[in-house]
Amino acid sequence: EKHAYYALLELTSPRQEDDLRGEIETVLEQALNNGVISDALIATSQAQASQLWKMREEIPAAQSIEGGSLKHDVAVPVSKSVEFIKKATQLVMAEMPGVRVCAFGHVGDGNIHFNLTQPVGIDQKSFLKKQKVFGRIVHDLVVGMKGSISAEHGIGLSKRDELCFYASKIEIDLMRQIKVAIDPHNQMNPNKIVLFDPP
Repeated sequence: EKHAYYALLELTSPRQEDDLRGEIETVLEQALNNGVISDALIATSQAQASQLWKMREEIPAAQSIEGGSLKHDVAVPVSKSVEFIKKATQLVMAEMPGVRVCAFGHVGDGNIHFNLTQPVGIDQKSFLKKQKVFGRIVHDLVVGMKGSISAEHGIGLSKRDELCFYASKIEIDLMRQIKVAIDPHNQMNPNKIVLFDPP
């Protein structure tokens, strides 16, 4: 049976006396009874836990098998995560019917990998050429929700122009001033976040 969302939880405690299994069983039972979740699975061994994590870690590889993939590493307030996924899905589907959304991430901090896989039957090169179009759709929504267009993997060359588009002149100037203070001759990884010509 397929579900709209899946959550992978891992519990740890520094105290050996804590009954983590008992606690999670209680929480899951309450969630099932209240209709918050429809199913649950608890790993009974380290091997089984590793298998569950493997499914999560192999999502990008699975996407590559399906064709071209456009990736967006963004963050929104945790309370906006579900709303973001729903709205972003509607917007990208309106731009290209049949595009396949693969959204996953870290629910605790609002970091979402909002990835898009090409529609079935669409030429891969044509799909990948839509990177800027889809990027602007997703990033406009993120910024409108007071989120960040770059979460886990930083800015770098791939998002430098997007940063300059969304950040204010004051913010960019401040970044340049910090860069000048630390690296006055622009020798350390130059022009990776903001363009800078040393004096």
